[in-house]
Amino acid sequence: MIHARIKDIDLKFMTDASLFSPDFIDHGTLAMLSVIDFLPSDKVLDLGCGYGVVGILAGKLIGEEKVVMCDISQRAVEYAKRNATLNGVPHINIRLSDGYENVEENDFTLILSNPPYHADFSVPKRFIEVGFRKLAMGGKIVMVTKRLDWYKNKLISVFGGVKVQEMKGYYVFVAEKRSQMIKKKVKPVKKLSKKLQRKQKYSKADNC
Repeated sequence: MIHARIKDIDLKFMTDASLFSPDFIDHGTLAMLSVIDFLPSDKVLDLGCGYGVVGILAGKLIGEEKVVMCDISQRAVEYAKRNATLNGVPHINIRLSDGYENVEENDFTLILSNPPYHADFSVPKRFIEVGFRKLAMGGKIVMVTKRLDWYKNKLISVFGGVKVQEMKGYYVFVAEKRSQMIKKKVKPVKKLSKKLQRKQKYSKADNC
């Protein structure tokens, strides 16, 4: 059993050896939480929730009905549900989901994620690109990793900008949705009028 006090909230978590960071709350997760102010108006997605630290804390602070938690691991979902009940927020919506697969909402104000460090970039790529569409305007995606360049460049390419804070070997990224994605339009080539076509034709002939 892990006991912790985060943002003046006392929490406790049952864990399992098969889950990420089973003996203590991961320092990256704590770094990410340190930069977040949960607001009563927020709607939060804990993406890759593990045994539930982030989402359960959010539920305690802003209300369990404003939080969705998901994980690809059935074991993680089971423990997150146990821990939600253990911490007095049993009605948090906790789902088994491969990324956003079972997340139909598109109005989150916060998406929080501590993606796997050793996976290839296909997982965080999907988290970021689909996450943009899952956010309400002005919403933010917050991620913590031990890698800087790829995440920084990817978030800038999708969101147009990102704030980065380094904390004890971790990087916390905060990117805000400020506009809809704009696809570059190719301008159609204007056709010359018949008069200009004739003029161009004669001009070419004179130069021969």
